[in-house]
Amino acid sequence: MTAAASTPGHRPRSPRMARDERRAQVLRIAQELFSSEGFHHVSMDDIAERAEVSKPVLYRHFPSKLDLYLAVVDQRGTDLLAAVEEAVRPVETGPVAPGDGRAVVAAIVRAYMTFVETAGESSALLFESDVTHDADVRARVEYASSETARRIAAVLEPVTGLPADDCEILAVALISLAQGAATHRYRTPDDEGHEHAAELVSQLAWAGVQGLIRPDFEYTAG
Repeated sequence: MTAAASTPGHRPRSPRMARDERRAQVLRIAQELFSSEGFHHVSMDDIAERAEVSKPVLYRHFPSKLDLYLAVVDQRGTDLLAAVEEAVRPVETGPVAPGDGRAVVAAIVRAYMTFVETAGESSALLFESDVTHDADVRARVEYASSETARRIAAVLEPVTGLPADDCEILAVALISLAQGAATHRYRTPDDEGHEHAAELVSQLAWAGVQGLIRPDFEYTAG
């Protein structure tokens, strides 16, 4: 038995890593713990122990538990926002052909389905966070959802001719539909898979959006 192994309370040391690699490792472990236990039930000691690093090393990367939590949230939010931006780009950049609207709605729904399927319970850090008591923290946690709603509303406004506030409500409703269905499907999986769920929800969402398209909307292609 080595001297380190025989020392009471000794924390095993993980192999030496480059700074960026260590940061990525800590983020991954923190994401797992925050997702399964919640912010308030996880300590920096827990994270340091799982990462096999000392607390001073951990604090060199993240000054506080909240900073670490928000870094995890930012990472998840960036992934979701990138997926939604990719979904709405065809309509944003044009030209818009018949059928593109349904394809975009389906892509938005699929973006949420795929995000939740890939992120697993860590998607709850964006959708069901238990750290929203402070207004600044809440804004940071909800940034990705707010920004995706803004992007979708901006796409809906010229197509529907509705006021910006109305389009924002519609965007939030579409997001809530996709997000709720994606979370439900992940937690109660079936034999059909998330692609089948995405198609069902896309049909429902498009039926609503289609009825709001301006009668005089002119397609620029097709």
